[in-house]
Amino acid sequence: MVNFWNIFPAKAELLRWYSENGKGNISPVNAHLHTPYSFSAFKDITQAMNMAVAEGVRVMGINDFYTTDGYAAWAAECAARGIFPLFNIEYISLNKADQLACLKVNDPGNPGRTYLSGKGLTFPPVMGEPFASALATVRSESNKHVAGMCAKLNEILPKAEEGFLLDFEAIKREMTKGMVRERHLAKAIREKADKLFTVADDKKAFYSRLFAGKELVSDLNAPASIENELRNNLLKAGGPAFIPEPAEAFLESDMVCKMILNQGGIPTYPFLADDANGNFTPFEESKEKAAKTLKERNIWSVELITTRNSLAVLEEYVQYFHSEGFVVTLGSEHNTPAMEPIELFARKKTELSPILKEINYKGACVVAAHQYLSATEGSGYLDSNGKPKIGQREHFVAIGMALIEYLNFIVHA
Repeated sequence: MVNFWNIFPAKAELLRWYSENGKGNISPVNAHLHTPYSFSAFKDITQAMNMAVAEGVRVMGINDFYTTDGYAAWAAECAARGIFPLFNIEYISLNKADQLACLKVNDPGNPGRTYLSGKGLTFPPVMGEPFASALATVRSESNKHVAGMCAKLNEILPKAEEGFLLDFEAIKREMTKGMVRERHLAKAIREKADKLFTVADDKKAFYSRLFAGKELVSDLNAPASIENELRNNLLKAGGPAFIPEPAEAFLESDMVCKMILNQGGIPTYPFLADDANGNFTPFEESKEKAAKTLKERNIWSVELITTRNSLAVLEEYVQYFHSEGFVVTLGSEHNTPAMEPIELFARKKTELSPILKEINYKGACVVAAHQYLSATEGSGYLDSNGKPKIGQREHFVAIGMALIEYLNFIVHA
């Protein structure tokens, strides 16, 4: 695809078409999905898109860690099916002031560590300096960190089974698109064990030796669960192959926001919100304080991963932040081995309420319009200082609705 935006007419013509043909329906959206360009439950982008079509999802947002390399394939696969693509990214940053204050933000185990997303980046992707060099350094340090854990695993694995070793370069080459995560190491161990041990008792005995006598809890026919056990027992804090991430693996939060703006995107805060026991991180437990701080940091967009949260908390936080002028979107991540539906649900597969679906759709429409206007007119939802055009939010929603319906129309007409 030479230019994805050439599919669409100019804004005036697009809105005229919509006034005559638009239905104004609230379409299902999943605005946060990881792909194999970072780590994903999907074997490839095609699988994710085919699932989306089967489940009636009309807007899909790619949201990989540290990379936009999947954008071209995402755009092509979306366009072929009449699904509107959102071009996003995710970073793990460090807010040093929060770290010094021992404030846990959206990483419950590490004060100051802050996940940030960028929504609606420029497509085709662009990044200027010094941001491109800074990102290249972070990507390199991240891979070095995982390579170090792989080396520690190779000190442990022979104690569980003679000759059982991992090849980091082979994992990088065969299982990734260049970014190796600790989940890839867990998957590599599980796949190698499946090939090596054909008898169930032998496989269980291997895992018991690997876990220093601790029995495997997962069913042998549940690969995602086994990989999670491997990761938790070996690679997380307290595990024998755990290595703390170096400072070089993180950019400061303010730098990440500037990087996202340089990429044409909207800085976005991903909420953890309530865990299974109803607990919140200190940063998030007061939505009013969180909103105030985010505004001070010039972050005017938030997202939630719906399967983490209760329906009641989702409704409370989503409606509040929407009312405060934030762009609000929802997603599923799919960045674990477990395959879940593309269609969004709250915790325990609870269906989302109509108000959640509407706000999510409107948030996605703002992002869609931001992408389109940035590409075609040079300016989207944020001004030159990164401030949102909140007074024009409904206009952006209308443009986004027109874009989403237009793409679906021309593909399925």
